[in-house]
Amino acid sequence: MDWHPYAHALAGRVTHPGSRWRDAVANIPRHHLVPAWWTWNDRWKVRRGPDDEAAWLDAAYSDRTLVTKIGTLHADHAEPGDEPTGRPTSSSTLPTLVLQMYRHARIGEKDTVLDVGVGSGYGAALLCHLLGEDQVISIDVDNYVTTVAARRLADIGYHPRIAPLDATGTIPWAADRIVAMVAVRPIPASWLTALNPGGRLVTTITNTSLIVSAVKTADGGAVGTVERDWAIFMKTRTGGDYPPGLTGLVATARTAEGEHVAMTHYPVLDIEEDAWELRSMLEVTCPGIEHSYHEDASTRTAVMVHPDGSWARAVQVDHARPVVHQAGPHRLWDELDRVRDYWLQHGSLPLYGARVRITPDGTIHLQRGRWKATITG
Repeated sequence: MDWHPYAHALAGRVTHPGSRWRDAVANIPRHHLVPAWWTWNDRWKVRRGPDDEAAWLDAAYSDRTLVTKIGTLHADHAEPGDEPTGRPTSSSTLPTLVLQMYRHARIGEKDTVLDVGVGSGYGAALLCHLLGEDQVISIDVDNYVTTVAARRLADIGYHPRIAPLDATGTIPWAADRIVAMVAVRPIPASWLTALNPGGRLVTTITNTSLIVSAVKTADGGAVGTVERDWAIFMKTRTGGDYPPGLTGLVATARTAEGEHVAMTHYPVLDIEEDAWELRSMLEVTCPGIEHSYHEDASTRTAVMVHPDGSWARAVQVDHARPVVHQAGPHRLWDELDRVRDYWLQHGSLPLYGARVRITPDGTIHLQRGRWKATITG
């Protein structure tokens, strides 16, 4: 199977001619690192590369994320007919996003890089090709993921240090750069400890599209910025799967009569898919909200729920004003409306481009003009 033309074509799509990453993308057999993956069409279905080599090459060398694990079931272990439920827990991130994060890290040729979230090992392979394997450390909470990634990387000639490790716990190595393909909230204090003086970290904040890049300071913290860019990654976990979500409260919110019922001026929208900036601002101001959205020919319904028991349901029929039901300690839809009010009043939200100060315990302080916010655990 000649995969080289496909890898070269991918390199042409995701890098410019002068990019130092172009040769790496053109020469790494991504298909070897992802021999099986999950696809979604109303349900999860496993795809195995050797069963259809043309589809395998097309998927592996397209610029898209390949989900490799749903809940606790890795695609490598799936049987025909398996239809797992739950959320994706591991993947091979789309190449442009991997490169995007590495570029924000400003990686020098002599830098040691800690790659957080090994996934398929593709990001580690890119780093090894550019820097040499001795300068690459890759970690993941999943023992199988690290084991199989190390084996497949060795098959193609790369031997970075790979370890099964909780990224939020102690990091036993030092690095000049830390780049995370998982989202955190707040910044793990262990990252700041592991970062060499003057080192740089790049990560995203859980349930937001915010990319934070920051340089370590003499006090053990870091300073930097929220990039004028966006990305969303799976959040860190400590076990084989994420804890159960608020599905029971979502079911209640879909049908219950609210303690407070009113009409709102703003249209109902799918905040997770279509409004990343709004979602990010809401997560900063009122963290922990889970969202659900449904749309049919004439009706759009958005549900918001919170661990404290608060919920909101907004229903809009055609172009009529939405009716909002809310209950619990917080009025969640009112929180969203306040974010949208801010946007209209100021012409934008203050997140992207905000200055970042991270204290040694990992607390994130944001500021842009007179706007300030703090992100804790």
